[in-house]
Amino acid sequence: MDRELYRKLNEQINKELYSAYLYLSMASYFDSILLEGFAHWMKVQAKEEFGHAMRIYEFLNDRGERVIFESIDKPPSDFSSPVDVFEKTFEHEKKVTESIENLYKLAKEKNDYATEVMLQWFITEQIEEEKQAQEILEKLKKIEGRDYLLIMMDKELSKRGE
Repeated sequence: MDRELYRKLNEQINKELYSAYLYLSMASYFDSILLEGFAHWMKVQAKEEFGHAMRIYEFLNDRGERVIFESIDKPPSDFSSPVDVFEKTFEHEKKVTESIENLYKLAKEKNDYATEVMLQWFITEQIEEEKQAQEILEKLKKIEGRDYLLIMMDKELSKRGE
């Protein structure tokens, strides 16, 4: 495997693990303000992000490459509101999409067809990730200041399957 692509895939694992860490931090915020449905949604999201990291880990392992882990940055822990959390979630997912797309471009440049195929899954996944975050954000903006609607939304988010 091309060394630059290998290094970038290792970096992506770190980014996916950071995403899991970030979403757990957001879950903790929601737990602290008694929005357990929102917290549940974030915990499921964190598990998904860990799964994404493992998908790349297994891909590298299958190709005979050793995964090298780096430090994971501390995620933010202070948020001003559910809207603030989902604004940050949506922005974060857009950054992840950009990172995946850059990896895909690099795989194409290096003629690494196996990596291109693996990254196709991530490209499709990121469409869903951004869509979910944006939809929740837009709903939160519409109901802002109406706590009874926030409680209803909290109940709805508690139904997210794992």
